[in-house]
Amino acid sequence: MTMQADASSGESLSGLDDLPTQFASPCDVDGDAAPAGSLADGPGGEPTAGAAATFPTLDGEAPLVVGHRGAAGSRLEETVEGYRYAIQQGADFIEPDVVPTKDGVLIARHEPELGGTTDVSDHPEFADRYATKMIDGAPVSGWFAEDFTLAEIKTLYARERIPEIRPQNTQYNDQYRVATLDEVIDVIKQAEADTGRQVGLIPETKHPTYFKYEGTHVDGTPIHMDTSQMLIDNLVADGFTDPSRVVIQSFEVANLIDLQTRIMPAAGVDAPLIQLMNEGGYDITFNFDPAKAALGADPSVYQGLNYPIKADTVPNNDLYNPAALQAMHDLYAEAIGPYKDDILVAKAISPTVDGNGDGIPLIARQLTGDDTSLVFDAHAAGLKVVPYTIRDDEAFQALNPDGSVPGPTDEYRNLIAAGVDGFFTDFPGTGRQVVDQLQAEALSPQSQGELLGVGRPSDVLGVPTF
Repeated sequence: MTMQADASSGESLSGLDDLPTQFASPCDVDGDAAPAGSLADGPGGEPTAGAAATFPTLDGEAPLVVGHRGAAGSRLEETVEGYRYAIQQGADFIEPDVVPTKDGVLIARHEPELGGTTDVSDHPEFADRYATKMIDGAPVSGWFAEDFTLAEIKTLYARERIPEIRPQNTQYNDQYRVATLDEVIDVIKQAEADTGRQVGLIPETKHPTYFKYEGTHVDGTPIHMDTSQMLIDNLVADGFTDPSRVVIQSFEVANLIDLQTRIMPAAGVDAPLIQLMNEGGYDITFNFDPAKAALGADPSVYQGLNYPIKADTVPNNDLYNPAALQAMHDLYAEAIGPYKDDILVAKAISPTVDGNGDGIPLIARQLTGDDTSLVFDAHAAGLKVVPYTIRDDEAFQALNPDGSVPGPTDEYRNLIAAGVDGFFTDFPGTGRQVVDQLQAEALSPQSQGELLGVGRPSDVLGVPTF
């Protein structure tokens, strides 16, 4: 299996009609009946009476469209405006990354480092907050959220994280403030009040080991914030704990186990959990390091998992083992969130290719034409699969196996054909249109009986739930 790290502006859907509409199911596993894209029972659209099956997902429902950090391909990521735009584009769920401020408020930022996504470097009053810290074993320099109170954070403006790829988004620089998790939830509540359509939330706990055990403030004092507990407390305070509408994800294993076995039961919460894969697992490295026992490292935190976790589990890609997937499902997880290349194998290419004819070669990957067994293995274990991140930008595309340039919707359709149960995308408008068109094609008279699953019309009032 190929394991690669994730390397996102047009939203044209030209060529949509030229793509294949029929799927081959990678496995035949029965799942509990639930609304489209769900991991648990909850509100949402019911299958169309008499309609043929359409999607090769675990439960046969339409895949979930998740607005990754909002609509990051079209608006500044992790901003109220970006999340609002994602909902307008038809996202079923929106996804904020959460990190804490010095005074314990969860805010929506991709990383605790603020220099790459705000104007903090233009604030001379914060010059003394600049520091170099070790996060997940790697040095990171900049200004960090945990060294700022919320009031100080609110003096900062958001900026485009990758302006070299998304120059069009720089027009929004210095217009939007940094959002709190409360404000993101308020966006959802307001959208529901305005439209009657429910939208879900998939927050990601960023670097929980760093915040709880290893991290320090700029003055050297320990951070010691349990962001998993903080997240549940925040959701409870906001009255947003419906398991059909909130799902929690992490690249680490230990905090998901802690959420499932201790934190959520104590709070009367039972939100589905997604184990993100490929880039994470730092908690395992930390907990198996005897030199860090004094900081709280403890390998016994994995004892409840019916799979042997070892110090070399992460570099060996052991978590992709079918037995590991089954153990995750049995103890704590409803889904996995792998990198897209963990499903559709791609290789690096050189020289890079100009895919849009602007004279700038940006495509650096090519699909091999091979699929891994990951979707099959996860579905066999009862886990749904929600890969990250589909981006329409040329720099994140991969050439087709024959060397041709992909169309604007090829990646969405290829992953859906592979059986994914949802996908994180920086362009939820594209994802919504692809899913809706596939549903329409599948429900057309000429397609009846040809495909697998049942889709949800996009105008049904309700959220397709985990």
